[in-house]
Amino acid sequence: MPRSIDVTSVRATPEDLTELNAKGFDGVVGLRVTEVSPDRVRGEWTVEPLLLQATGVLHGGVHCAVIESLASTAGWTWLNREGGPGGVALGVANSTDFIRATTTGTLTAEATPVHRGRQQQIWQVTVSDEQQRLIARGQVRLQNVGVGA
Repeated sequence: MPRSIDVTSVRATPEDLTELNAKGFDGVVGLRVTEVSPDRVRGEWTVEPLLLQATGVLHGGVHCAVIESLASTAGWTWLNREGGPGGVALGVANSTDFIRATTTGTLTAEATPVHRGRQQQIWQVTVSDEQQRLIARGQVRLQNVGVGA
């Protein structure tokens, strides 16, 4: 079984978070974190042939994965902000709606908080194309783990 990644030395910068996340599935998708703060995380990726369904459109699972990754990154960033309680945020529910099919281009996703509590967080994530059209949206509920430990 692979060892977990020690996140205690990770800084909340787009570069560090992109590098950390690239060690897993986000690296396959090509997700790049472009902006990070305790109140918003943005990322982008390019639609590649490997990410398409047999019908030629972007696989919905990619949207689900990106939405969960950005929500989890946002939750972690909020927990580990200056004066924050620390810990990690683990996804326990992901509801994603697919609005518009896409086959090419660069997509941008933005995570913003709906609720941030002591035990759980809820983040909303929107995915847009280069023309700022809504492609997908999702909501992720996160469990805060190791808070104040």
